[in-house]
Amino acid sequence: MKAVVFDLDGTLIDSAPDLRAAVNLMLTREGQEPLDLATITSFVGNGLPHLVKLAMGARGLDLARHSALTETVLKHYTAASGALTTLYPGVREVLNDLYRDGYAIGLCTNKPIAPARDILDHFGLSDLFSAVIGGDSLKTRKPHPDPLWATFKALGASGTYIGDSEIDAETARRAGIPFALFTEGYRKSPVADLAHDWSFADFAVLPAIIASSPGVTAQSPD
Repeated sequence: MKAVVFDLDGTLIDSAPDLRAAVNLMLTREGQEPLDLATITSFVGNGLPHLVKLAMGARGLDLARHSALTETVLKHYTAASGALTTLYPGVREVLNDLYRDGYAIGLCTNKPIAPARDILDHFGLSDLFSAVIGGDSLKTRKPHPDPLWATFKALGASGTYIGDSEIDAETARRAGIPFALFTEGYRKSPVADLAHDWSFADFAVLPAIIASSPGVTAQSPD
């Protein structure tokens, strides 16, 4: 059996509009001007606490309040995490096809585990995923390799990692996992600058990429 592990935000879902809404609710209540979608999108990738830190910095808020305002944003986001979020074209079909073909499917995201599971439930995808690791599941988060290793370990199979960003590319490199880069997500650098084994813009070609992967799973040093 082979496994495939996906990132979430910018890979399976376009969640930036809901993240923007949650952040801007917090900023408005702090008496600050909202941030535009492009700015919020540029902040996505390192997890919600990092996103909130960047948003606070953009509006000059006291970072001593970071923990409290992160909790505020998380509450806003959790309350309506699927209101504006969409699946990228072809995602549902590919996930169903991989599941039907016997692949073990996992999720490795820097999004907190609760809203990550909520999103899967919202789109009716939860039953397809045998392992879900969130940004608060372990003591470390991507680009540290531990979350990716933990996801493959939970699946009990070797495989390929699919992501969209610099964080995902670095995670795969550190973990020694074959990496397919989705080029239509939230990356900030040119495709050529990101380490990857394959790149794709259309999910319809992903099953062939996964089938061609050697499916090497690097071993955690512990």
